[in-house]
Amino acid sequence: MSKTSVKNLYDEDFYLWVEDTVRKLKARDKDNLDWENLIEEVEALGKSQRKTVRSFLVRLLEHLLKRCYVPMSDCYRGWEIEIRNFRQRLQIELEDSPSLKNFILEILSKSYTMALENVSDGYPDVYFSDVCPFPSDVDALLNKKFWESLL
Repeated sequence: MSKTSVKNLYDEDFYLWVEDTVRKLKARDKDNLDWENLIEEVEALGKSQRKTVRSFLVRLLEHLLKRCYVPMSDCYRGWEIEIRNFRQRLQIELEDSPSLKNFILEILSKSYTMALENVSDGYPDVYFSDVCPFPSDVDALLNKKFWESLL
């Protein structure tokens, strides 16, 4: 297959392009790889995973804020279930890519700001700190029941 037809294959049938690329990689056929699109796809994988982690972290922080600061005891169980779910999703991502722990610490402040904005709109009468009340410790974020220390 010529380089032009491989490039067309990428645009016309992505799945077939993936199969072709995997076959060439397994055969160590580096001369016939569509390097430009391969590099683009590998970069996109990393960006996608970071985007997923950011989304799960914001959602986790939203539910932690609600559980810790919104006095609605009939909602506590639901929020705790969501906290557990988002923690599990983050843990799965970290099992596959442990280096993303550093990324969580990098984005914690900005993610907290996003979560705070989202939660503040829904609970305008509740005071939430502008500074993240949760530690910059990934293990604590993924395990600690912060609301128990508020009792």
